[in-house]
Amino acid sequence: MAKKPHDTPNLDQLESGPWPSFVTGLKRLAKDKDYVVDLLGHLEHSYQTRKGYWKGGTVGVFGYGGGVIPRFTEIKDADEKPVFKDAAEFHTLRIMPPAGMHYNTDILRKFCDIWEKHGSGLIAFHGQSGDIMMQGCTTENVQKAFDEINELGFDLGGAGPAVRTSMACVGHARCEQSCYDEGKGLRTIVNSFLDDIHRPALPYKFKFKFSGCPNDCMNSIQRSDMAIIGTWRDNIQTDEALAKKWFAKHGMNELVNDVVGMCPTRAIQLKEIKDLRKGENISSVAVNDSQALEIDNKDCVRCMHCINVMTGALAPGNDRGATILVGGKRTLKIGDLMGTVVVPFMKLKTDEDYEKLLDLAKRTVDFFAENALEHERTGEMIERIGLVNFLEGIEVDVDPSMISAPRTNPYVRMDGWDEEVAKVNAKKAAA
Repeated sequence: MAKKPHDTPNLDQLESGPWPSFVTGLKRLAKDKDYVVDLLGHLEHSYQTRKGYWKGGTVGVFGYGGGVIPRFTEIKDADEKPVFKDAAEFHTLRIMPPAGMHYNTDILRKFCDIWEKHGSGLIAFHGQSGDIMMQGCTTENVQKAFDEINELGFDLGGAGPAVRTSMACVGHARCEQSCYDEGKGLRTIVNSFLDDIHRPALPYKFKFKFSGCPNDCMNSIQRSDMAIIGTWRDNIQTDEALAKKWFAKHGMNELVNDVVGMCPTRAIQLKEIKDLRKGENISSVAVNDSQALEIDNKDCVRCMHCINVMTGALAPGNDRGATILVGGKRTLKIGDLMGTVVVPFMKLKTDEDYEKLLDLAKRTVDFFAENALEHERTGEMIERIGLVNFLEGIEVDVDPSMISAPRTNPYVRMDGWDEEVAKVNAKKAAA
């Protein structure tokens, strides 16, 4: 029988709205756990005082330097009122998920049983780095819980200034838009960076994320230090039978307003079949007996909108691979940053291709480890030292696709350019 619940008027109010509340779930757990009873009281006290009382510390399991997020309360002492002694510790175990987040119900039930036995029963699928977040555990039970989780075949993910758990979309397993094997990319990276995940040794965290197409379901461009986003470099594929079927169901208004009109670069036009152009970069597909969509692929920016609306009728091209971006992150020192393109296109098909990706990843993490300041993310480091220096450090040639913003003045003086080219060629010849 659990202890008497605390009065929680502020938390009760969170249950009064039309949406499901986390408070309801915690109250259900509190019926059998004194731990969660005091957790609710602790949270109510924070709401009343408008102050957070959790602080860090050092908690871990044997052989690991990371993977556990320690949380100790500042109001656990007996001479303080109120006292929530049963919730004095609320540690979180970060568990690495399978690539693409594939589980069966048996594994999910075993996770729940383990955390019901050793923790609060509160589990989050998943954190921003992709981890399974086993939330709420005492110091005494951290090792016990991990041992049982490890016996299931799962490992701790990253925590602290380390390479963090990678995250991949379901991609190749189920999605027709996938442009490379995201699961293979994730496993290639994780298997090679396990030591950097388990034993924090970097200036700050470093995240990899794998998205199979430009829809970027993993939010990798905004949330990862190295984003691997699937793309293609030939023409969009078309299927006339599916295009006509789509048009018969949705009609001309939807075609014009939701497909043609929404193309950001006006690469798509609706034309009479007799007026269609022919060319290396032109794709076309008939939607009825007299009209067709014409796509000028050299103007396509791979936004995926038309493909998402007319899935099957339009599809990514056959020459598929990935664009590699570095430096994305949420707000820290200098505000939000999107990833910067460092490799416009990398073929990811053979084992050798994935080894090239791994080699680039190793050079990037090594450069970050040696040149970043403490508590500085990769994007902030690049902003501080300059993109040219970063590219030189990871041995990547400058490419026009890396421009983050065009010049406001198109005029460029070319005095002495020929002489500079001659000097560079002379150095190369001498080397």
